[in-house]
Amino acid sequence: MILGSVLNPINSSMLAVALIPIGRDFGASPSQTAWLITGLYLATAVGQPVIGRLVDSFGPRLLYLTGTALVGVAGLIGVLAPELWVLIVSRVLLGFGTSAAYPASMFLLRSESDRTGLRSPSGVLAALSISNQVVSVLGPPLGGLLVGAGGWHLIFAVNVPLSVACLVLGTLYLPRASAVGTDLSAARSERIDVAGMALFAGTLTAFMFVLMGPEVTRLPLLVVLTAVGAAFVVRELRTASPFLDLRVLAGNLPLLTTYVRQFLAFVTSYAFMFGFTQWLEEGRSLSPSAAGMVLLPMSAAAILVTAITGRRAEVRGKLLAGSLVQVAGTALMLLIGPQTPIWALVLIATVIGVPQGLNGLANQNALYAQADPARMGSSAGLLRTFMYLGALAASAANAAFYRHGATTAGLHELAWLLVGVSAVFLVVTLADRSLRRVGHLGKATTPER
Repeated sequence: MILGSVLNPINSSMLAVALIPIGRDFGASPSQTAWLITGLYLATAVGQPVIGRLVDSFGPRLLYLTGTALVGVAGLIGVLAPELWVLIVSRVLLGFGTSAAYPASMFLLRSESDRTGLRSPSGVLAALSISNQVVSVLGPPLGGLLVGAGGWHLIFAVNVPLSVACLVLGTLYLPRASAVGTDLSAARSERIDVAGMALFAGTLTAFMFVLMGPEVTRLPLLVVLTAVGAAFVVRELRTASPFLDLRVLAGNLPLLTTYVRQFLAFVTSYAFMFGFTQWLEEGRSLSPSAAGMVLLPMSAAAILVTAITGRRAEVRGKLLAGSLVQVAGTALMLLIGPQTPIWALVLIATVIGVPQGLNGLANQNALYAQADPARMGSSAGLLRTFMYLGALAASAANAAFYRHGATTAGLHELAWLLVGVSAVFLVVTLADRSLRRVGHLGKATTPER
């Protein structure tokens, strides 16, 4: 399950150092190559809760195997892509293919907790978080090495052996639906809300085009977004078996707040990873491999922090520390210039790694305590949706500030935005009193209402 769950972050992070080479090969600007980021994140934002809902109904095995097979197909398409739009299609397929493993993992953990009566498995949750952190922050240096060794095509080719490994291990070890501890009959008896899923996808797609579209088209797009979003809300409130039970979700304020924190945390995380990396290559004139090595200490900081704090189920202290360091790290970006020494750039990357090691793990632990056990797959998928909504917003910000290239002025404008987002994250964390109770319950936790 860990191997499957890292497919998405490794594909997200490796691309950071390949955007400039891809743009050169296809004659595309940073605002055009930003669609490579957006395509994967949009597909993931839609796919995570949709596939999570199917995991709740049919168990993890079928969805896991189907998704990881699609990853291999997408990798081959990316290697052979003759034009930028084909590469974007490959990224969209990667987004859908990598959407199954994480909700399947959370489903299995919850079903084991229900079966055994054990409390929240903080150690296993930490292992999932550490593995995702590791590949997220090792992705840029690994991508830099691959690009240096054989060009950007290799960052797509690596998906083929990873897909094969997941298929072999999944076939051998994942339990069939009949062997899963949780009773799936009740979930299967509910009708799958296909219309709700379609409207959800339409709402997120319209949201993406509002973020990424030119200013002259924003008003019509906003009208479309409002109409499709309203139709989705009406549909989910009126149907007997909704894709997203908005009434239950609205009554679970702690869980909603966790989703908001996830969005804010990853706006900062992904905007820094892609914005800073592009500036290192274009504004600081580093090679892709050198830019990846500058980000390597960010990996060490995130892994170390997660390893130290991972087994503690308490989340409020992690979030407070993470938000404070995040504000400081984004503020340091304002001091960067073309002549900034490498050691200072490494220091800033290291500081940014600390909240990456704290915030994602804490939000994951909070979700485990706050979500309805019967909807754990879809709730976990929705947590990833808010993560990738943050990534979509980050991609749009990078495209807007780097419209004329990854300049130092654009990096500073991006930094001001991230300081503001980090400050809001801190305020939301301070205002959430429910966090005091998470991690202090003796048995498997139930949702807070």
